[in-house]
Amino acid sequence: MKLLVVDDSSTMRRIIKNTLQRLGYDDVLEAEHGVEAWQIMERTPDINVLITDWNMPEMNGLDLVRKVRAEKKYESMPIIMVTTEGGKAEVITALKAGVNNYIVKPFTPQVLKEKLEDVLG
Repeated sequence: MKLLVVDDSSTMRRIIKNTLQRLGYDDVLEAEHGVEAWQIMERTPDINVLITDWNMPEMNGLDLVRKVRAEKKYESMPIIMVTTEGGKAEVITALKAGVNNYIVKPFTPQVLKEKLEDVLG
């Protein structure tokens, strides 16, 4: 299974990637912002799960989610938003844009595991 982690913080990408690897997911790609993520997705069509931050330069996570959901081939791809934006309005906005699950930073490895299992069924 191939996962793409998108966050402008290299530390947060490393934390998420290390957590995913401890959970048994070894094929983890990284992007610093939405534009880079989209470029990776165009080059790598077999990505199974997108995990993205909201607040990033160039293209934020919400715009990335909307762009991904606009493509038929990605309409059922599980997307998890991992962000500091924890307000009810933000969660609703993200869900309406097409996010399958939502994690507020900081989070524990157990929370990431549960949210990932939830979107994967």
